[in-house]
Amino acid sequence: MAQTNEIASFLRHNDKLSPLLPTVKRNISLQKECKKALPAIFDGCEVLNLNEDQLVMSTPNASIAAKLKQQLPKLQAHLQQTGWQINAIKIKVQVKRAIVKPDPIKQAVLTGSALNAFEELKNNLETTPQNAELKAALARLLNRNQR
Repeated sequence: MAQTNEIASFLRHNDKLSPLLPTVKRNISLQKECKKALPAIFDGCEVLNLNEDQLVMSTPNASIAAKLKQQLPKLQAHLQQTGWQINAIKIKVQVKRAIVKPDPIKQAVLTGSALNAFEELKNNLETTPQNAELKAALARLLNRNQR
């Protein structure tokens, strides 16, 4: 609810976007009414638009679209009873691209003896231009794994 208020506040205070606020509020109200009428089906569905007296909704897949299509008379009757002037409902299937989460980076947990060995290596390496990058990498490794 707080996020909705923040969005409404942003839209209200932006000159170019403020005309969208009534449409956003109307679509949110319609979304809630549709969810009340068909709670089992409407989880993945969204109200896209209400143009004149035609409601346009989206579903995530064809299976839900087919189930929703069977329930359209019930949904339309419910919406008309609650004061919405809707004479037609159109369904669009909009498959959302799945966001692939990258695999978490595995970081080994180094034992105390391993950390001591790396520290000893860093301290015993000769300070030469060839060893500078290796010493810096060892320092970063030791900083990340401080005890």
